[in-house]
Amino acid sequence: MSYSATEVPGVAHRPGMTWGPVLGGAAVATAVTVLLLALGSGFGFASVSPVTGGNPSATTFTVLAAVWLLIVQWVSSFLGGYLAGRLRPGWGGVHKDEVMFRDTASGFVAWAVASLIIVFAVSSGASSLVGGAGRAIASVASSAVGGATQSAGSAGDPTGYLLDSMFRPTTPAATGNTAESKAEAGRILATGATGTISQPDHDYLVQMVAARTGLAQPAATQRVDDVIGKERQAFDTAKQAAETARKTAATLALYTGFSMLVGAFIACVAGALGGRQRDTY
Repeated sequence: MSYSATEVPGVAHRPGMTWGPVLGGAAVATAVTVLLLALGSGFGFASVSPVTGGNPSATTFTVLAAVWLLIVQWVSSFLGGYLAGRLRPGWGGVHKDEVMFRDTASGFVAWAVASLIIVFAVSSGASSLVGGAGRAIASVASSAVGGATQSAGSAGDPTGYLLDSMFRPTTPAATGNTAESKAEAGRILATGATGTISQPDHDYLVQMVAARTGLAQPAATQRVDDVIGKERQAFDTAKQAAETARKTAATLALYTGFSMLVGAFIACVAGALGGRQRDTY
């Protein structure tokens, strides 16, 4: 015989969610997550060192971090979901499928609350760190750009190179202001940082170096080519580092999302298991 919610004794005024066990399970899941993440961070810092050459690659480190995230989600979600389901008050006179659903929902909500707590703690605690790191990176980048611009001439004047081209002499002077010559050469090199230095600019640099240093034409050409090659190599290295960082961040984000899906599933199963053992014992 089936009953409606108002016909089952003692069920009409029962809340759909018992928040005490849910919050307790969420607290346990959060604490276990913090504990395991601290252990993982300790293992990670212990496995790398700036003074040795045997550090794991970025790919290996990312895979290990992903595996550890799965372990963290598995353990913390199971404990939090199990406690949320096991500590939830049992319902007499209610269909077992409904009881199982409520136990499963309690485990899932405990996982969700724990995830929100961790996200809030990490975002609020790391915001200042990220902001400081961002300001430091911006400062370093600004210093690098400022140094390049300073060596290239007046900072903040994008028309410097065009003005140099307009008033460029046919033959560079052998004497004169060395700082101005370096600034003009810097502006020419700056045009090749993200592209290719044109042949007229290359020939002018060779003439300038030959006139200023007294080197023969072949030696001056070799010196200019070496500098341009080093500049391109540095630019390519920076691009490769940025690409590696992008791939690492994308992979870690995907692994994090997958581990959270696993955690949600484990919490639901653990909540149902905890409820079954509650009703059994």
